[in-house]
Amino acid sequence: MPLYQTISVSGSTRIYIWKVEESEDLLAEDTILTENSKLRVAGMRSEIHRRGYLSIRHLLAEAGYSDNDLFYDEAGKPHLKDDSFISITHSGIFTGIIVSKEKEVGIDIEKQREKIIPIAHKFTPIKEYNSITNTETLIRKLTVVWGAKESLYKIYATKGLSFLNHIYIHDFALDALETSGKIKFYADHSSYDIEFLEFGGYTCVFALKRSNE
Repeated sequence: MPLYQTISVSGSTRIYIWKVEESEDLLAEDTILTENSKLRVAGMRSEIHRRGYLSIRHLLAEAGYSDNDLFYDEAGKPHLKDDSFISITHSGIFTGIIVSKEKEVGIDIEKQREKIIPIAHKFTPIKEYNSITNTETLIRKLTVVWGAKESLYKIYATKGLSFLNHIYIHDFALDALETSGKIKFYADHSSYDIEFLEFGGYTCVFALKRSNE
């Protein structure tokens, strides 16, 4: 089974990444779903979405959980019944989860694509990146920024939160593999530690809320 990578962020936080290569039938084999999950899978028109959904249940098992341990709140944010924090991502052939017993966490996997350049102004002040003349480098950096903002958005999970106006990512070097971010949503301010990695044309970004916030 293609558990692609496991990352130990700390003693209480781990990341599990799956490369979705198996057939839907193989992924469904020995996978016990709740009735609600069965209905969700049955309603998915895309096979890759069904396979991704099932692969996430395998990732849950790797982390010591079952589908029955996972539930979602009214904002669509996932939770675990033992009060551990979890975030989930799915992009193309990769799925991932991050689980932490101590800190609120977010994770995002994105495929590196040139189409991110013309839409960058919608989620970040693009003038900050005008000095980057290499297209590949620009795509990689913007993908990290998007993934970082997506990760923070998943943690905060509040209606009206804007990527452009409320989520800020500090500048970083690609080889540093880390940065930090802030959410400023009206009177509420919070800070986050962010790390990222790249593999096979994809970028994975994950964030942890600072405990003193």
